[in-house]
Amino acid sequence: MLPPAHQEIDFPISIIAQALGHLSIRQGANVRFAKTSQILAELAGGHADRTWDRRMRELSRTDLLILDDFAMRRLIAPQADDLYELVSERQGRSLIVTSNRAPSDWYPRNLNPVMAESLLYRLINASHQVILNGPSYRPNKHPKTPPDKPRRTPTS
Repeated sequence: MLPPAHQEIDFPISIIAQALGHLSIRQGANVRFAKTSQILAELAGGHADRTWDRRMRELSRTDLLILDDFAMRRLIAPQADDLYELVSERQGRSLIVTSNRAPSDWYPRNLNPVMAESLLYRLINASHQVILNGPSYRPNKHPKTPPDKPRRTPTS
């Protein structure tokens, strides 16, 4: 169970998505976790070597697909097409999308407004949204500056 929205959460949403994926695996599901950019690169490779159909089938048949860091970059036209096809093909299958952007910020990241509307309609209106507000976890990951070490003096 996720904590109420007003509580401060001390870990990134990606870890929650991974935990849900792990739980699904323990229940026998086939799960794939990857950054959205990696999935789009994989599909782009499929266009290049003519294995796009096979790659899309594999991504579509996975019981749970977790797309991490969604909408981090603007999409070029082939990426937008691939993402639309992937989400459309996964209709009725579990999909987790993590993003540190609000869904309203996703629209300008897609070149084709009609496709963006259709894609985001599928993602937003047929989903449960968990919105985490609070300070970023990333500053906690910066290495701490070690305290000054006492200097050794040479012995004579």
